[in-house]
Amino acid sequence: MTTNAPPKNKGLHISLWITQVLLAMTFAMAGIIHATTPMSAMPHAMAWTGAAPEAMVRLIGASELIGALGLVLPDLTRIRPVLTIWAAICLSGFMVLASLAYLSRREERMFPIFLLLGGLCAFIAWGRARKVPITPDE
Repeated sequence: MTTNAPPKNKGLHISLWITQVLLAMTFAMAGIIHATTPMSAMPHAMAWTGAAPEAMVRLIGASELIGALGLVLPDLTRIRPVLTIWAAICLSGFMVLASLAYLSRREERMFPIFLLLGGLCAFIAWGRARKVPITPDE
């Protein structure tokens, strides 16, 4: 049964939605760049792509796009909203892996960005799982 009662913590609910939308836009933009930019042009902006196989770069782009959709669509449509939590967890892990990859290449300047993005993804997972969950339509 669906209820239209406002969430207990409206401020947190709004903060989570804002974070979800902004992160979705960020990951969608990164995903589009990784998935569609010609490989010959990528190393100029992202040095790591010059040493990575094209399939890996494209897979990363597709993963970012799917994660971006997962941050918003399940909650927006109320169809399996638990998928938003899983998308946030996966993207948070993705940022840990990206941090390790960049640190191994001695590109420490990106570490704070990945830390911020991963932390925001963890905030979404925590908030939607424990504090202000979205309930599915039944």
